[in-house]
Amino acid sequence: MSETKTSWYFIVNPRAGSGKTMSEWVPAERLLEAEGIPFVTAMTDHKKHAITLAREAAAEGYRRIAAVGGDGSLHEVLGGICSWCEETGTPPEDFYLAVIPIGSGNDWIKSCHVPDNVKEALALLMDGSFGWMDIIRGVSDGGKVHYMANCAGIGFDSHVCDMVNHQKERGMRGKMIYLNALRYTIFHLKPISVLVREDGENVFSGEIFSLAAGNGPYSGGGMRQVPLAVNDDGMLDYMIVPKARLGSLVKEIPRLFAGTTHESSIIRSGHCQTLEIAPLNEASADLIEYDGELEGRLPLILEVSAHRIHVLKGKTKEKD
Repeated sequence: MSETKTSWYFIVNPRAGSGKTMSEWVPAERLLEAEGIPFVTAMTDHKKHAITLAREAAAEGYRRIAAVGGDGSLHEVLGGICSWCEETGTPPEDFYLAVIPIGSGNDWIKSCHVPDNVKEALALLMDGSFGWMDIIRGVSDGGKVHYMANCAGIGFDSHVCDMVNHQKERGMRGKMIYLNALRYTIFHLKPISVLVREDGENVFSGEIFSLAAGNGPYSGGGMRQVPLAVNDDGMLDYMIVPKARLGSLVKEIPRLFAGTTHESSIIRSGHCQTLEIAPLNEASADLIEYDGELEGRLPLILEVSAHRIHVLKGKTKEKD
């Protein structure tokens, strides 16, 4: 194994943020150089390339790795680090993971109070402002393993994600693409039948329109489906939207943005360390979304790992 390096390893997604990455990253490199921060930069050139780069960086001895992009970039970098750690027996606790936000989807930074500004995020990094984050490990169809930093979902969640990603591929950006996808999906999505188990106990069996599980509260461009989620409490929060009359569900949509899903009489909420979701028929083997990326199909087991990782965190603003 290579000697541990103290330099930062920045994995840059040049396609993030509607292609504005380089116009923001070049000045950021100059700032790091001016401050005497040792670093190297690696550019991704295709989807999932950040996974490979993160694994290579870890194998070369880097323990300070940053994703320059959005939630998708973070998802890949975390996956690369954690998969390498699992294969080599290296504790993820040895790593420091940062996000320098230049993406269209920046939900994770809200949970960690990281400013949506490159210069300010770098200032946190240079100040050594880090805290712990739980790692969520997911196992889906065929034993596929993925790691989650923020949120995962099926039903509404994954199909809205699928539609949003298609819009992004066509160059569309902004909160309206999430709202448009949400409106379309709520009128066209069919329910799926699942069995849900929380820490080994059956908690739901039947038809649902959506299920979201969160390490952090924010997803989908600012929605708070699991508003009570905290990413360092050793627990996974979830919410289930059972099949209900369309009119009733439409009235619940504001809760997704207000952070009041846990107060709903229709939506079911809970928290646990292990969440199992099994389809009750072949047609219900739904798509799974992790951190805004589609990764496999049901069945799914999500569990809070015994390991944690250091992540960039800002200070919580005190309320008056």
